Amino acid sequence: MFDYEQNPSWRIFRIMAEFVDGFNFVSKFKKSVTFFGSARFTNKNRHYRAAQKLARLLAKAGYTIVTGGGPGIMEAANKGAAEGGGESVGLNIMLPLAQRVNPFVKKSMAFNYFFTRKVMLAFSAEAFVFFPGGYGTLDEAFEIITLRQTRKISRKIPVILVGRDYWGPLCKWLQDNVYKKHRSINRAELGLWQLLETAEEAAAIIKKST
Repeated sequence: MFDYEQNPSWRIFRIMAEFVDGFNFVSKFKKSVTFFGSARFTNKNRHYRAAQKLARLLAKAGYTIVTGGGPGIMEAANKGAAEGGGESVGLNIMLPLAQRVNPFVKKSMAFNYFFTRKVMLAFSAEAFVFFPGGYGTLDEAFEIITLRQTRKISRKIPVILVGRDYWGPLCKWLQDNVYKKHRSINRAELGLWQLLETAEEAAAIIKKST
C-alpha cells in the first residue's frame, strides 16, 4: 500500500501546494503589518493591551493586521484590528489535538508546516512588530533581522521590538557581547531593529516608513 504520509515525493507536492495556497491567500491583503509575541499572555498583561492598542491604531489608518491566529499577543492584535475596523488575518498552524484560532480572526488559513507558515508571515509585510514572547517569537525575530541584514527583505521595512523590560537586556547583550566583545556583527547591524516602549511610538514609525 502506498504511504502518502511518509513518501518524500508526496510530501514535496504537499509543501508546494501549501506555498501556492499561502501566497495566493496573503497576496490579497495590502499594506499589512505582522505581529509576533507570546501565546501565553492574557488581557491582564500590559503587553497584550499594548499590542491591542497598536493594532487598533494601525487598523484605523488602513493597515491589515496579520498574526499567527492564536491566543495571547496574536489575539490582542486581531482584537485591536477588529476594533479599528480593519482586516484581521490569522495564519494558524494545524496541531495534533486542535487548531487554536482566536475569535477575532476574520480571515484565516491553516498550515501544516511551520516553515511555510513562517514564510507567509514574512511575505510582503510593511512592518514587523515583536512583543515579548518565548522561543518561537525569538526565532521569528532573529530570522526577520537576518533577512534584513542580508537584504533578502528591504531595510526600509521597520523591525520594531516593543517592551524595553523584555527586549532591553537582549539588545544590550547583542551590543556588549556579540558586537563589542566578539565582533560577530558590525556596529551598523545593531540598527537593524528599533527598540520602543509604547504603541504610539510604534504606530508613528510604521506610518512614517510606509
